[in-house]
Amino acid sequence: MPDEDARIALDRAWREQWPRLVAGLAREFRDLDTAEDAAGDAFAEAARTWPRGGVPTEPAAWLWAVGRRRAVDRWRRTAVAERKAPLLVGSRTSSEPNDDRASMIFTCCHPALAPAARVALTLRYAAGISTEDIAALFLVPVSTMAARLTRARRKIQQAGVPFRVPDADELPERLPAVLSVVYLMFTHGYAPGDVDAADAAISVGRVLRTLMPTEPEVAGLLALMLLHHARRDARVDDAGEPILLSDQDRRRWRHAEIVSALRLLRGIDRDHDGRYVVEAHIAAEHAIALTADATNWTRIVRWYRRLETITASPVVRVNRAVAVTRSGDPAAALALLDGLDEALPRSSALWTARSDALEQLGRVSAAIAACDRAIVVPRSGGSGGRYPSKSLRSVQGCIGSLTSSGSNRTMAVSFADSVFRNVSAATLSRVTSPTVAHASTTRSVSTAQA
Repeated sequence: MPDEDARIALDRAWREQWPRLVAGLAREFRDLDTAEDAAGDAFAEAARTWPRGGVPTEPAAWLWAVGRRRAVDRWRRTAVAERKAPLLVGSRTSSEPNDDRASMIFTCCHPALAPAARVALTLRYAAGISTEDIAALFLVPVSTMAARLTRARRKIQQAGVPFRVPDADELPERLPAVLSVVYLMFTHGYAPGDVDAADAAISVGRVLRTLMPTEPEVAGLLALMLLHHARRDARVDDAGEPILLSDQDRRRWRHAEIVSALRLLRGIDRDHDGRYVVEAHIAAEHAIALTADATNWTRIVRWYRRLETITASPVVRVNRAVAVTRSGDPAAALALLDGLDEALPRSSALWTARSDALEQLGRVSAAIAACDRAIVVPRSGGSGGRYPSKSLRSVQGCIGSLTSSGSNRTMAVSFADSVFRNVSAATLSRVTSPTVAHASTTRSVSTAQA
């Protein structure tokens, strides 16, 4: 089936080659608009010719040749080309592009650009994420994001931003912004399940690692992404719902990727206090535990303490408190959580962590009240009193811990009934807690009798 073979080849080329092609053309012609248009022309030509003439032996080289030819044509058709084309045409004689994504990343993350523009440009041109998906990530209309990208490209031109990797003396100042953007690229793929975006971020991380083999934070970020990505086959169930780390089938983790990440971490001084290195060590503690119960929470607490010193983040404080509770000191965990309400006014994780600590201290009524806050806090004004499924997963965990002893079951059922009164049947069906199911059944019977 030539048409089907061509479609598969085109899909693969789009995922793997579009960012490389745009980066290579942008480096040669020093213009993102020209590069993007020429890359689009090359793929349009491929869509017309590959089904009839067959997929070329080297798709990347074919796309580069067509894209470069179309870029030259575009430059020659403009007045500016008359001045610049002689300097640009023939500046690279290779039959296929070099991997210029590192240059593209540093260009997109240039200090002349606003932080939001840096992220959007990198997602678009280094990872190849569509404008539609970037708009969804930023929670803005597609037209708004398209306009932002256009303005950012124009800013690159007007500011004369060089398309190159910075010199060695510039790298320390430029690197943190680049790493944060690469990690955001990864989380774009990690959260919605767009594996291609996560793969692209890891690929870019490898490029940076090759470029800066002795930079600890580059190795740390690559290790962190590999450790998280290694769990991709076990993170969601057949219905697309997330599976908690403690409940994942660890046999489905990609253990070769975990080994690669651990090897990267072994090459870094353990006293290095960089954010990505420390986060990678936390992820590694989870990865090396044979079971959830075997997790070394004491070591994780130490790593979170270092991470909080680095970031001063209230979110890190919540995660540290969870680890402290798991390590057996719920009273200390509660002390860590005190005063975070202002900093995290819409965080269900804060109240779930508080409920977990309170339950371990035997303060059941307070734990149930914290569970209630966990599901009410993130509710939006337009939700009509319905709880989102993410909040219900939090309350499911709360109820599960409360019903672990028989003496708490009556209180847990009462709380579950209060949840049921505010949740649609469709949403409630996603929660598998027997207590919630019991409350649902009891309430239905009571209503029928009335």
